[in-house]
Amino acid sequence: MSESFDAGWLALREPHDAAARSIGLAERLSHRLPARPRLLDLGAGTGSLFRWLAPVIARSQAWVFADADPGLLGHALDETAYWAEDQGWTVTSPGRALLVHAPTGTWRIETRRVDLAGPLDLSLVDAVTCSALLDLVSEAWIAALVARLRVPLLACLSVDGRDRLAPAHPLDGVILGAFRRDQARDKGFGPALGPRAPSVLARLLAQAGFDVQAEATDWHIRPDAPELQTALIDAYAAVARHWLKPKGEAIDDWQDLRGFQCDRARLHIHIGHRDCLAFPPLS
Repeated sequence: MSESFDAGWLALREPHDAAARSIGLAERLSHRLPARPRLLDLGAGTGSLFRWLAPVIARSQAWVFADADPGLLGHALDETAYWAEDQGWTVTSPGRALLVHAPTGTWRIETRRVDLAGPLDLSLVDAVTCSALLDLVSEAWIAALVARLRVPLLACLSVDGRDRLAPAHPLDGVILGAFRRDQARDKGFGPALGPRAPSVLARLLAQAGFDVQAEATDWHIRPDAPELQTALIDAYAAVARHWLKPKGEAIDDWQDLRGFQCDRARLHIHIGHRDCLAFPPLS
C-alpha cells in the first residue's frame, strides 16, 4: 500500500467520523455477533473505529488492528489507552496486547502490520470492519475481499461524491470535479474507485448472496469546525492545481475566498459518505 495518512489528519476527522457513522447498522452487527466476538479492522489507522464501535458492542471482545503503517499502529494503541483512561477505565498491556477493562467486559487489541494490497487473512474472525478505506481501492480488490469473506462486513464512511459547499461558488464544480478525478488515482491497489466505491461494494456483495444494508453517513462540517474546514479547502485547492494548472490563479482566488468565509464562520461543507453492513448467505 503506497498511500499513507497523517495521524494529525486522522485525529482531526475522528469526531466528525463518529458523528456520521450509522449507529443502526452498528447495532445490527452487534446483535448478530457471538458472545465474545473477534473483529479484524482493515486499515485501522489510529483505531478510531474501535473507539466508536467497541462501546456499541458493549461486551467482551477481541480486535486485530491491521494496517501497513507501523507508526499509525503504535499511535493507535497509545490513543486508545489515553481514551480508555479518560473514561476512568483500567488499561493493561500483557505481552503484545492492549487490554481495556471496560464496565461491560474486557476489550483486547492486537496490532498486525499487513500489506493491504496483498492477500488478506480473514480466518479466525467473526466480523471484518473498515472505515474510509474502500474508496481507495479498486474493484478487483473489493472482488477479492468478497470472494474470501465468510463473516459480516461493516464498511464505514466510503465517499459517494455528494460534496457541496455553501454558499455556492461558480468554480465549485470544476474544483470538486478535479478532486473526484484525483480520488480515482491509483493508491497502491489499482485504479481507485473513489465515489463509486459504495455502489460497487453493494453490487459485488449482492451478487455473492450477501444481505446488504446501507445508509447515508454524511459529514456536515459547520462553521464551528474551522480547522477541518481549512484542511478540506486546502486539500481541494492543492488537488485542483495539480490537475488544472492553467486555472491556478482562479483556484488561488477561490481558496482565498473560502478561507475568508471559514474565518468569518460563513462556510458549510457537506461531504457524502455511505456505511454498508453485509451478512453472508446462510449455509
